Amino acid sequence: MKQVISKKEFEIAEKKMNDLLAVVTLKGGFDFLTKKESAELNKYTQIVKTYEDMNYTIALPQTVQGLIELKMYENKLKQKELAKMLHTTDTKLSEIMHNKRKPSISFLKAMHLILGIDGNLLLKIV
Repeated sequence: MKQVISKKEFEIAEKKMNDLLAVVTLKGGFDFLTKKESAELNKYTQIVKTYEDMNYTIALPQTVQGLIELKMYENKLKQKELAKMLHTTDTKLSEIMHNKRKPSISFLKAMHLILGIDGNLLLKIV
């Protein structure tokens, strides 16, 4: 079970984490932290991460087009590169992205296998 972290605890941890990161910068890297500083940085970072995971979730796109755009952004791909990865033509990918063509089962399967998009999500949004 995840621990519940208040906004105040988060703000304190975030400030301490940022202070320690400033120390890292001044010392010239993480390798120059003392064991105590390193342990504190890990502790505060974990608190911040836990709070953000619980309170700042970004929902996945709910369209095939949105998922394609997200994966292109995440992987820094151009449409032409993505089409090649998915074993389809630039034209077909463009038509799918502009909602002029429905994605085929083989296209959805490629999105799942190659891009790692959950197959259940793909089937739900099509």
